[in-house]
Amino acid sequence: MTTDLQHGAEDTGPSGTTHTGLPGAMGDQSDPDRAGRPPASPVRLARMAGLLYLVVAIFGGFAQIVRMKVYEPGDATATAANIVANAALVRLSFVADLVQALVWLVLAVALYRLLAHAGRSIARAMVVFVAVSAAITSLNMVHQLGALLVATNHSYVTAFGVDGSHGLVLLLMDLQHYGYLIAQLGWLWLFALGLLGYRSGMFPRWLSFLLMLGTVCYVTDALTRFLVPSFADTSAVIFVLPEIVCEVSLLAYLLIRGVRTPRPAAPGLSAA
Repeated sequence: MTTDLQHGAEDTGPSGTTHTGLPGAMGDQSDPDRAGRPPASPVRLARMAGLLYLVVAIFGGFAQIVRMKVYEPGDATATAANIVANAALVRLSFVADLVQALVWLVLAVALYRLLAHAGRSIARAMVVFVAVSAAITSLNMVHQLGALLVATNHSYVTAFGVDGSHGLVLLLMDLQHYGYLIAQLGWLWLFALGLLGYRSGMFPRWLSFLLMLGTVCYVTDALTRFLVPSFADTSAVIFVLPEIVCEVSLLAYLLIRGVRTPRPAAPGLSAA
């Protein structure tokens, strides 16, 4: 642990105890950077991360709502008809998901800058989890675009017939659905974030543990849908509430409170 915290002078742990060591209370955030620019305030950086997270939530939520509106598992005809009737929305959801994936990467970098002093290896792992999940999400959108092209381009009906083209649309949306579940396994980033928040003392304990619990729910839900498909609907009902509470709590805390900042050490302690 000492190597991860060697750049921070004070580390307020979950118990509230303040430790002192090298100069600089917040590691990289307490000293001006090499270019001479002033350091970013932790609270301001956290609120910027909250705004980025809000963009991710709005765009990602919109894209998912549109997919739920048009995707009818097991019903090729209804799925194809829904896509044709809502082609403009499906295109917008495609772009929205690509945008939220890019913003998600920027969010990961902001959180890295905020919390890296609590453990650089964990912070790097968080960024890697986000990058992998965002990449899978972006590539997976090709399936949704393919379903849109097949459903709205009459040449596919000519080539495959009505039933064949509808079946292909459903197949592509099925692949998009399961690709999204694969990307969901990358929600391990929330566990890393919760651990960083706990170790740094910047997040309250309840939020740190809630983020870790949310990760367990996301991963368990995705694995259940793959391993026990007949239990998929029940799994969604069980895990959806803690998943939502986890992310909404993080979003609200970043926007409203920012982060908890460590109290300055007493003069006598800094001389010890």
